[in-house]
Amino acid sequence: MAPLLNQHAPAMSLPHLTESYQQRFAGIGRLYGQRALEALASAHCVVIGIGGVGSWAAEALARSGVGEITLIDMDEICVTNTNRQLHTLTTTIGASKGEVMAERLRGINPEITLHVIDDFVEPENVALRLTKAHHCVLDCIDSAFVKAAIIGHCKRQKIPVITAGSSGGKTDPRQISTLDLAKTTNDPLLAKTRNNLRRLYHFSRNPKRNFSVEAVYSTEQLKFPTPEGGVCENKSALGESVKLDCSGGLGAITMVTASFGMVMASRAVEKLIQRKAPADAPATP
Repeated sequence: MAPLLNQHAPAMSLPHLTESYQQRFAGIGRLYGQRALEALASAHCVVIGIGGVGSWAAEALARSGVGEITLIDMDEICVTNTNRQLHTLTTTIGASKGEVMAERLRGINPEITLHVIDDFVEPENVALRLTKAHHCVLDCIDSAFVKAAIIGHCKRQKIPVITAGSSGGKTDPRQISTLDLAKTTNDPLLAKTRNNLRRLYHFSRNPKRNFSVEAVYSTEQLKFPTPEGGVCENKSALGESVKLDCSGGLGAITMVTASFGMVMASRAVEKLIQRKAPADAPATP
């Protein structure tokens, strides 16, 4: 049986929100302001890639009171996801990442509106998947080619987008930061994305100009596995045996991937609040 809501919790004067919603998320209103809570309740976010970063970001958005979330991923949960992905349990191996995540989010907020798209975003379908009805897009995938297509489309359509760099090969969550995509360092995935944006989507080649796209990334040097079972920070010494992804070569750990997701969700919440409630929203540092 689901736990009963606190019948004695003080109700806020927000006529558009149900009593159930207000009891669950009153703490958000006390932190950001009541108008901000209404903005979150009416917001629609898209999380692309429900893996080591996206699964944590999606949960953080749901626990922040975001009223509508679209989850896009075609993958099934694999036992090798255990080290970094929120939804991976012995009971969920082989199940759809999107469906398992949606069930979890409904358990957090029964009133949430969820859309599960069992597909991968590609340059050919990005215009279908991402529209102006979406208030913020969280790009949590690890393909530089597709990331560029997502960002290029969102910029053209003026859809707020936040992109994640590589969380694989990193061990120190304290080195995670945010910066304009044009200025990030120590992240080959974002460097390739930049090159694709300049080459395919006519983004500025001037290194002094910003892209006006927020990126979550880590300044930490990548750590590569060696054939002997150790690690090193010099990929060139390994030849071509290591790929820049979590499943093919780079290791990953929850403390880093989850922190990426939490920072992305935090920045999304700030953007959603500023969209509708600038008077109540706390100043962004």
